[in-house]
Amino acid sequence: MRNDELAPASRAAALAALAATTPDDPLDVFVVGGGVTGAGAAFDAATRELQVGVVDAHDWASGTSSRSSKLMHGGLRYLEMLDFKLVAEALRERDLLLTRTAPHLVEPVAFVFPFENRFIDRAFIGSGVLLYDTMATRPGRKRAVPLHRHLSRKALAAHVPGLAEDAAVGALEYYDAKVDDARFVMTLVRSAVSFGARAANHVRVIDYLHSGERVSGVRARDELTGEEFDIHSRRTILAGGVWTEEQQDLAKADSGLTVLASKGIHITVAQERISAAPNTGIISKTEKSVLFIIPWDGYWVIGTTDTPWEEDVDAPVATAADIDYVLDHANAVLREKLDRDDVIGVYAGLRPLLQSVVRDGVASTKVSREHTVMEVEPGLAAIAGGKFTTYRVMAEDVVDFVLGDEAAERPTLTETVPLLGAQGVASLRRRQAEIAGRYGLDEDRVKRLIRRYGTLVETVLDLIETHPELARPLPGAERYLGAEAHYAAAAEGAVHLGDVLERRMRLNYEVRDRGKAAAEAVAEIIAPVLGWDAETRQREVGAFRAHVDAQLAAEKTRDDASAAALVTATLRQ
Repeated sequence: MRNDELAPASRAAALAALAATTPDDPLDVFVVGGGVTGAGAAFDAATRELQVGVVDAHDWASGTSSRSSKLMHGGLRYLEMLDFKLVAEALRERDLLLTRTAPHLVEPVAFVFPFENRFIDRAFIGSGVLLYDTMATRPGRKRAVPLHRHLSRKALAAHVPGLAEDAAVGALEYYDAKVDDARFVMTLVRSAVSFGARAANHVRVIDYLHSGERVSGVRARDELTGEEFDIHSRRTILAGGVWTEEQQDLAKADSGLTVLASKGIHITVAQERISAAPNTGIISKTEKSVLFIIPWDGYWVIGTTDTPWEEDVDAPVATAADIDYVLDHANAVLREKLDRDDVIGVYAGLRPLLQSVVRDGVASTKVSREHTVMEVEPGLAAIAGGKFTTYRVMAEDVVDFVLGDEAAERPTLTETVPLLGAQGVASLRRRQAEIAGRYGLDEDRVKRLIRRYGTLVETVLDLIETHPELARPLPGAERYLGAEAHYAAAAEGAVHLGDVLERRMRLNYEVRDRGKAAAEAVAEIIAPVLGWDAETRQREVGAFRAHVDAQLAAEKTRDDASAAALVTATLRQ
């Protein structure tokens, strides 16, 4: 077992190490929450040679961090809000990911921004994108993405034939970046583990320990076994996203952060339904949010919405009204109109938007995407807000905050330390044909595998040498090999069937049946890795299929309450 693997044995070892902490021998830093912010904080702290622990009540990135727009971007629309600091920070982080820390997981993507008015839009949008590109320029450094360019109406029609003739009189093309969000977070956790962090998913914090007035750790429960134990820590970081207030209440904090949950949904449609140049998407403004039509490998991701969510934060789900909204706005700019039959998959996530005041009974109307770190109890710091792209800055800020004066002696290293699988990925890509020939695969498949695993790809493919049957594509999910399912359980921390199908693979929105057809085959592959008997295997398949059926039923409802009730029922089974 490699020391960076999230294997069943490493999870057990991590739990034993966390349970072995004492008031006299605590962790330096313990992180509650395994989304991108919590995983980033664990990685940051571990690279500073601190003793670190991190847990999540569910799977890594099972909340907001697996349900994003899949973009690493500067946030072009925030320029309109004059939020120059946030945009500059996000652009810097985007380029760092592309060039140094995660070039295997993050890749450039082009967007066309259609003009409705030839002169006003060209001047207004053009000046904004010019500023956007200028803010991303670093003297003496090669640009991470190409500069923007203006497209005439004729050039736009040739470049994106799928755009409606009356949708634009011209356009501007600019670049940002895209990412598989769930795989990114899982890689962050593995990277933290490679530096000595103890990480365990499906571990719920059920109480907070106190030494006098100071938080000194947590009481935790292993959701797989029901075992409860204490984890002692000098400093605890709460990176709970939309669960922040629930955890603050659990800690009996007198003060805290107020987080607003805002639902954003996305749909996917087949690649052939929208005609455009390779790796080129569309962005346009809507009355409530921004419409992204994002090119992916074999399909398009289209979203998003921005509506308040007042139901159970464990069960965000799209309604028929949400899906119709996205289709209507996409059809406003597309030549060939989409309908419900074109929708392959749907996913919904909750943005944790930080309100402008802390919890003191004062109403707040201003919501910011910038993050805030606050000591909600002595020894317990909460972080909320921000955006996926700036996770590294958020992690640095919260670890600096809890270290206090000690931070000067242990500065962050994450600006220069690449994530697992990044080192040498450019050289690996030049060997794609060789790797394809060695394992009897086509080169396009190897290219996709490198996007998922980086330089770990040969570790995945080596499984085929001892288990030749794992070279076969999965039935119902032919873009994936059996080796990938095995590796998800053996090295990527998956402990439930849904962990594999929804987050290590992305079948909940990549295939029409949301992964139901692949469930039996994947369960058969991972059962011996996870020690499942026949009864457990069938229970996992049944639970996954029931959850998918509930989501599909929810997508036919018209209101959040009805939709959430259907999905919540499957979560409690």
